[in-house]
Amino acid sequence: MNTALAAYAELVRAPAALTVPGDVVAGALAAGRPNALRTTALAASSVTLYWAGMALNDWADRTQDATERPHRPIPSGRLTPRAALATATALTGTGLGLAALAGGRRTLLHRTLPLAAAVWAYDLGLKHTPLGPATMAAARALDVLHATAPGRLPAALPAAATIAAHTYALTRLSRHETDGAPPGEPKLSLATTTAITTANTARLLTTPPAAKHPALVTATATALAAYAATCTRAQSAAARTPCAPRVRTAVTTGIHALLPLQAALIARTGAPLLALPFVAALPLAGRLARKVSPT
Repeated sequence: MNTALAAYAELVRAPAALTVPGDVVAGALAAGRPNALRTTALAASSVTLYWAGMALNDWADRTQDATERPHRPIPSGRLTPRAALATATALTGTGLGLAALAGGRRTLLHRTLPLAAAVWAYDLGLKHTPLGPATMAAARALDVLHATAPGRLPAALPAAATIAAHTYALTRLSRHETDGAPPGEPKLSLATTTAITTANTARLLTTPPAAKHPALVTATATALAAYAATCTRAQSAAARTPCAPRVRTAVTTGIHALLPLQAALIARTGAPLLALPFVAALPLAGRLARKVSPT
């Protein structure tokens, strides 16, 4: 890969965007029968906003990164702070433009702008405050709601809350990637994973018999098992020894675990075949993470 392109790919954590479209698809399906073209365009909008947030994060943290993560594009001199900020701004504009084209003024004002505002607020002021994890969780919840049609938002709130809960615990843990974590943080992540898996399994078991299609049950249960398996091993290791390397591993696997979690939420809506690509993308995410870190 061209050196400059590689630097920009690292700046925006390009492969980590694999974990974004599933939010939008899960929310759209939970809210009803979505328009495929509209949902795809809004998923693309969410991806560009995710990349914008990553670039803005590195711009905002450039002084801290010079000490803690000198290998990143800005402190290493491969990209200038100005280039990073310009990238964040351009990607945000692209995300807003895609949303306007796909969903019109209403979607732009009521869905995309709040999502973009949460991303920028997190990176520019709230990341290092007690409100940081909640803000990131809110951004992921808004991502789930991005493609919901007017009047259909309440139906997607359980999916949004599920993704938000995972993100909240993961963001708290990610604050300790460089210095190691207090024992309670990886334990909180592990408890959250257990609670999410248990709650969604219970929802599946209490589904009315008429709606229990075998393919739906199998796909949802398989995806939930993959989610739990992806998270718990690394979280348990970090809980036993909460040193920085184990915390980083738990954070990375927690990011990737969004894929099977999204797959479970998608399958639960009655679209088990649509859930398959998200589970199948999990090994790919792991391989790409060895080339470009998602954190």
